[in-house]
Amino acid sequence: MALLVVHGDREYLLARGDRLETDLGVLEVPEDATPGETLETHLGEPFEVREPRGPDLFDHLERTGAPMMPRDVGLVMGLTGAGAGDRVLDAGTGTGILAVHLANAGADVLTYERDPDFAEVARENMATAGVAERVQVRAGDVCEDLDELAGESFDLLTLDTEDAPAVVARAPDLLAGGGFVAVYSPFAESTREVVEAAREAGLSTIRSLETIQREMDFDDRGSRPSTAGVGHTGYLTVARNE
Repeated sequence: MALLVVHGDREYLLARGDRLETDLGVLEVPEDATPGETLETHLGEPFEVREPRGPDLFDHLERTGAPMMPRDVGLVMGLTGAGAGDRVLDAGTGTGILAVHLANAGADVLTYERDPDFAEVARENMATAGVAERVQVRAGDVCEDLDELAGESFDLLTLDTEDAPAVVARAPDLLAGGGFVAVYSPFAESTREVVEAAREAGLSTIRSLETIQREMDFDDRGSRPSTAGVGHTGYLTVARNE
């Protein structure tokens, strides 16, 4: 796993043995560096060493597009109860933020990414996050492997792909009894298709939520929701295999 080195409002995600050159001087990260210690640049500027947590990985892992937002990751995990010992089939890896959080919770994840270059970046991100042993990244379309995957009894199916309805239609073949499917989509139209596919597949407790959140501003004039930023990110549909 990489380390987070911090000086004031500056943060860098580095591997042991890395060399960082900044205006504060050159920082050499020893091979035996551990969280909690302080390293100094050749100019004597201190950097605190920390073990990166989920928010740090969200901020610093290499991106191949817009990653799933932390609030959406939290909803997926909270509404499905994903945790240690679970087997997860994921499609639409992207940067791999969801896969990292699932693996950190103790789940074993098989994730599909169509773009081979993006898949390679995701593998590197898994190594950086220290979860490579728990996450297998396959380059390809999950729809082409559904027959092969059928009957493997995954505990959770997570999808962030345009062809999600086609995968949801096969959810009963992929999920263990009581297992969940969670589908993220930025558009209402595709969310409706997912819900219809879930109904036709006989899944139960189907719920669709708009994922929206507003930060609060507090100043001398008063308190109110922030007018900056994007509150809406998309829609999350969760259903269960009985």
